[in-house]
Amino acid sequence: MNEDITLTAGIGSRVQHTLHGQGVIVGVRYAQYLVTFLNSGVKEIDKTDPQFEILKVENVSPEIETTSQLEISLLKILRLWGDVHENVPLGERWAGGTLILKPSDPNLKPKEVPIEIFFHKIVMLRDRLRVLEQQINSHAKLSDEDKINMQQYITRIYGTLTTFNVLFKDREDWFTGEKGNKD
Repeated sequence: MNEDITLTAGIGSRVQHTLHGQGVIVGVRYAQYLVTFLNSGVKEIDKTDPQFEILKVENVSPEIETTSQLEISLLKILRLWGDVHENVPLGERWAGGTLILKPSDPNLKPKEVPIEIFFHKIVMLRDRLRVLEQQINSHAKLSDEDKINMQQYITRIYGTLTTFNVLFKDREDWFTGEKGNKD
């Protein structure tokens, strides 16, 4: 294993371990990596472990992760690599419903979309915004000022999407904008 890669591999790097199998780095510490393995969960692995191999380096960074950053990184990695999507329930009153888009011209036919499909697209949009947010926050070449400016736009997008909160069953799944983030 190349020592330079071992010391600089960042979050999102794909790895292989003799005992634990394939995984993804979700945290970088001084002497260890925090790795989520497909078969054995999250493990701390010494950077010098001879059974550990980095297959693909991503996000080269010396930063140390906090627990909340770890959770966010883990969700990001699961979404990107595992094709895992959060199961967000639709509000019960909307189940089986239909969204009707009716043009003002009576000669044009309205478009009907099952609410579940529309809701799924809203949830996918939210998930992709979260991934974008994490990409911005972990980007090595953006300055802190650039990250803050971009984050403000994402927050405003979340605020714009609060109209769709009525579709969510659980309040903790709602979009929140600037007013909701001031808590």
